[in-house]
Amino acid sequence: MPAGPDIQWPAGSLAVAGEPFMVMAKPAGPQCNLECNYCYYLEKESLFPEAARFRMSDETLRAYISSFISSSPGPIVHFGWHGGEPTMAGLDFYRKAVALQEEFLPPGWTALNNLQTNGTLLDDRWGSFLARHRFSVGLSIDGPAFTHDASRLDKAGRPSHQRVMRGLQVLRSHGIDPDVLCTLNAVTAAHPDEVYDFFLGEAVKWVQFLPVVKREDDGSISPHSVAPRAMADFLNHIFDRWVRSDVGRIGVQNFLESLLVFSGRPANLCVMSETCGRVLAMEHDGSVYSCDHFVLPSHRLGTLPQDGLGAMVESATQLSFGLSKKESLTGYCRSCPYLFACNGGCPKDRIAVSPDGEPGHNLLCEGYRAFFEHIDPYMRRMVAIMRRGGQITSIMDELAQGQGGGVPVVGRNEPCPCGSGKKYKNCHLRLRG
Repeated sequence: MPAGPDIQWPAGSLAVAGEPFMVMAKPAGPQCNLECNYCYYLEKESLFPEAARFRMSDETLRAYISSFISSSPGPIVHFGWHGGEPTMAGLDFYRKAVALQEEFLPPGWTALNNLQTNGTLLDDRWGSFLARHRFSVGLSIDGPAFTHDASRLDKAGRPSHQRVMRGLQVLRSHGIDPDVLCTLNAVTAAHPDEVYDFFLGEAVKWVQFLPVVKREDDGSISPHSVAPRAMADFLNHIFDRWVRSDVGRIGVQNFLESLLVFSGRPANLCVMSETCGRVLAMEHDGSVYSCDHFVLPSHRLGTLPQDGLGAMVESATQLSFGLSKKESLTGYCRSCPYLFACNGGCPKDRIAVSPDGEPGHNLLCEGYRAFFEHIDPYMRRMVAIMRRGGQITSIMDELAQGQGGGVPVVGRNEPCPCGSGKKYKNCHLRLRG
């Protein structure tokens, strides 16, 4: 299905204009107090001397703030703090960062900060600071304790779920409702209902399911990775519940970003975009790389303060890196009816062979295609609803009343799509009321 013509998104929708480029700054480098079994970033410590101190210096921080603001068209400048675990840089580091932003921002400009954290080190001091300076927060939680702690242990092998949930309560007690990032790995993919019900029960407002593809040192795929079909089964199962009961109750980025591209708009997520290269990664020592997934000597663009961020992101090397996402597609990808939605996925996952034998194909292709095929009729229907000025939440009533316009409809007396074994009228149709 080709992407439909452009439509006008209602106020408060996903269509948010972004900055021309972003930087994932890592003030504590690849250091983390957890040792998640699927993490691809801890190994980046090998890029630095054994005696390296993984803390961004005041000089590097100053150069970063100054260069990023001067390279931005404004009047809003988005700063992203990542890791490793960025809270390991300490609260004083962020106090300095905010002060430098105020120093370098032109009159009338605003800095917005986002912190992506595992939440285990958050306390009231952090909560007060983050709230006072209007930080948005992304919190990593892999569902309930049994799925989360299967993968996310600390350096001593102890579970982390309880500490993460304490961090969530700290944030909420200070008026911060974080977005949640849940990895879609071998464990979580096997428990869609338990994971989804956990987030509903915790009143999470926004969640992203991030597929894990990790390679071992010998090039093989880690058993902690998600299998393509398991990824699709997980997303499809949750989507069937969401589209009938939870649209407007919880935002699932995988679904809403799909709605964006099915409506003919460009994707917000780089993984779904036609090209990439506008999200740099900057290590604690000021070294800048093409992407968070390509922090490698071969993809190093330069170093602050010697080189400017604007020059690096616009360099021929980086522009070529971004265009290669489109130019290196396999023939199978180019002929796919869902190319407009997937665009070949993230280049880091192009480590498989296509069904017709071409190398450089996305390992998760089968899963992506099964997912887009499954949601296609629902996406079309929601786009039609929006085009006539309606709210996408009305699709739930249409499906319940058998007015889905070609969308598969579940009858009141048929089994609920959630797999509970109950009739739809006694399960999620009732819950919607």
